[in-house]
Amino acid sequence: MGPLTARHNAVFGRDDELVADVETLGALGNDSRYEALRLIAAADDELCVCKLEPGLGVSQGAVSQALSRLFTSGAEGRWRYYATTPGAYRLLHALGETRTTGSD
Repeated sequence: MGPLTARHNAVFGRDDELVADVETLGALGNDSRYEALRLIAAADDELCVCKLEPGLGVSQGAVSQALSRLFTSGAEGRWRYYATTPGAYRLLHALGETRTTGSD
């Protein structure tokens, strides 16, 4: 491993971490998916797609499609309920901090 690769890995992580980061950021690269994540993070409990539909202003099918890219979920019967992971909370916090810091 050359010095540039070693430095890159020390700063940015391994290639598999890079791929995971790009996939996560790509999943948030759509306004419906990002807003869905924000609504779920702000909720007191897990949310059903039917509760997210009015807040996003898109069809229930579009909400389900957006969420399937963001989360793995547990299913009970025909209904799926979504909650944020600790990593999602940290990511939203980091994005908020970036906006706050950038306005200084």
